[in-house]
Amino acid sequence: MPVCLITAANRGIGFELARLALARDWTVYGSVRTQPIAQETAARMTGDFRPLVFDVTDHEAVRAAAARLDGHLDILINNAGIIGFERQTPLDMDFDGFAETLKINTLAPLAVSQAFLPHLRNSDNGRILTISSQMSWMGYRKSDTLAYRASKAAVNKVMQGLATDLEAENIPVALIDPGWVRTDMGGPEADNSPVDVAEGVLKVAERLALSDTGKFFKWSGEERPF
Repeated sequence: MPVCLITAANRGIGFELARLALARDWTVYGSVRTQPIAQETAARMTGDFRPLVFDVTDHEAVRAAAARLDGHLDILINNAGIIGFERQTPLDMDFDGFAETLKINTLAPLAVSQAFLPHLRNSDNGRILTISSQMSWMGYRKSDTLAYRASKAAVNKVMQGLATDLEAENIPVALIDPGWVRTDMGGPEADNSPVDVAEGVLKVAERLALSDTGKFFKWSGEERPF
């Protein structure tokens, strides 16, 4: 059975990803930010759940967690993310908030991927899947929530680059659009159930092949434009 790492596994899509992966008898490493949250999350899980405590923006802590991990990883799902803050339009931007959004949504997936890459290389079928957003689409000129949109467009490009550099090692890297999901981030009026989305993300992760590397998928499985 696969061994996977899911960042931000304590709530929202991340929690459902971990729960459903465990139901498949996978071994699941789930990142959380504090030890109390690790204990609380582990108590809610059934199966081989192994919490890892680190903040995805603390690159030293990420590397330390990776160094403590034994064995291989088959799947890394970069799930941690934030939608940001109130002032994020082109004419009224909280630049500190913009920088923090980039740290979490753009830089952290690359830092986590780099840190855990040795464990993915130890797998016969290592692969990386990063949660992006429909709001990253470059064909849509809407200007609200701009820091979030930009951070997700940027992570698409970062992961495309990683896909290029890992292709020779047979490690596919792809992105996935979860749509508008009923979580703390998406709110109660959102279209999609987090359970349905998590199920779709896991199906994409299970079948991800080198022919998919560098691509952007919808949670329902079809490829979508950047």
